[in-house]
Amino acid sequence: MNPFPFTFKNPELFWLLLVLPLLVYRYWRVGAKQGEIQVSTLRGFADVKPSLRQRVRHLPFILRLLAIVCLVVALARPQSSARGQNVETEGIDIVLAMDISGSMLAEDFKPNRIEAAKKLAVEFIDSRQNDRIGLVVFSGESFTQCPLTTDHDVLKNLFGAIKSGMVLDGTAIGLGLSTAVTRLKDSQAKSKVVILLTDGVNNAGSVAPLTAAEIARTFGIRVYTIGVGTYGFAPYPVQTPFGIQYQNLEVQIDEEVMKQIAQMTSGKYFRATSNTKLQEVYTEIDKLEKTKILVTEFRRYSEEFFPFAIAAAILLFVELALRKTVLRSIP
Repeated sequence: MNPFPFTFKNPELFWLLLVLPLLVYRYWRVGAKQGEIQVSTLRGFADVKPSLRQRVRHLPFILRLLAIVCLVVALARPQSSARGQNVETEGIDIVLAMDISGSMLAEDFKPNRIEAAKKLAVEFIDSRQNDRIGLVVFSGESFTQCPLTTDHDVLKNLFGAIKSGMVLDGTAIGLGLSTAVTRLKDSQAKSKVVILLTDGVNNAGSVAPLTAAEIARTFGIRVYTIGVGTYGFAPYPVQTPFGIQYQNLEVQIDEEVMKQIAQMTSGKYFRATSNTKLQEVYTEIDKLEKTKILVTEFRRYSEEFFPFAIAAAILLFVELALRKTVLRSIP
């Protein structure tokens, strides 16, 4: 592991630091050979404290060693690097086509079908950061709530405005699908996908579901269909003069048509009977439609030797100044 916060262009020059032990050894040997004065006793010097000059007499040598270290580091050419990535994506364009008919208020999902579908769709969007995603809503009619966009924050905010009763009630599956296809037909994306979610049977609109599926296949659009609702009966809120009352209504999903739509467009049909099952559906679709990402890494280097060279020069200057002034020795 590199102990420095940068790399070195010429790390082999660190072998020069092996000269430091030799310099220390030579310094110690020369100091040991200095002249001596023999005296009969040192008792008279017992109370004499060393002066500041004596305390720092080794400082020039230490400064020289530090200067050599800085100089070697500078010669090794330290370099800092900035790493980055160029990311190229093979984008997937996805349109969520969501049923907002009155039956989506049934509470076999918590708190109800439409709110559960909205929440889990937002989580799905969060997992698709590199894709353009749009939103189409339908009941008896259909319209585009949000065109294809990479601004997922805007898209998620628009989900908050979705509620049952926004348009004429009914279940126009074919119209909802054809509106989603219109949003995707001119797309240049590598993959074009519609996620069609409904809880009923087509009973409105001027376009038959299988006709819309045929159009989707013509434009190379894959359709994943999701049938939302438990098996049997589901509690549905009904407004009465005495407040909201609940009636158990039979769940009717045209699974045969939904399966045909998926088969015609090389997609897949899913049945979601609870919040957990619907979450699993979105997770599986997320795995089936993975965005391909090509990542190219690059590094940009900056030379960092200059501070070490300056430090070496300053240390040598201070060492020379001390030797010629305060710590000057007389031959």
